[in-house]
Amino acid sequence: MKTSASLIAIRGEIPWKTVLFHSARTAVAAIASLLIARCCRLPETYWAPITTLVVTQSSLRETASISGERFIGTALGAIAGVIVASRYGSSFIVFGISVFILGLLTSAPHLGRSAYRFAAITLAIVMLVPSTDSPRQIALHRFVEVCIGIGVALVLTVFWPEREEPHINTRGLTA
Repeated sequence: MKTSASLIAIRGEIPWKTVLFHSARTAVAAIASLLIARCCRLPETYWAPITTLVVTQSSLRETASISGERFIGTALGAIAGVIVASRYGSSFIVFGISVFILGLLTSAPHLGRSAYRFAAITLAIVMLVPSTDSPRQIALHRFVEVCIGIGVALVLTVFWPEREEPHINTRGLTA
């Protein structure tokens, strides 16, 4: 006898209750992080909900893991961006060398490629996005925006957890 989850997989039916719950949860989290960033009067408030959308996962363990990588990567990228942009400018050669060095730095303590990607993204924003603000100000704003997004994602996952759905394998049987 097939379970309802395996029938959904075979027939291609959509579990609308789950979809509605997940969509509402995601929308509330994105709006909350955007409003908090706006209340802090940050110049690029869109980074807070983007971060929330990137790090929000189904479980607290998954959310905490990606949040930690995002936090560490953003901090490293912000620090590197301030130092490099302030001392050496933002030429493409300096930028490329900085991305390379970040790859080495994030590999040494076994942070992983996600932390490296987040570090490189933040470095690129600090070094390459035209702005009248100083690299230090850009880096600080970016870091605060990301921290808001991470905080909202973690709070959401703790207080509004997603219900676990049965795992469906490729043969249509529940695992």
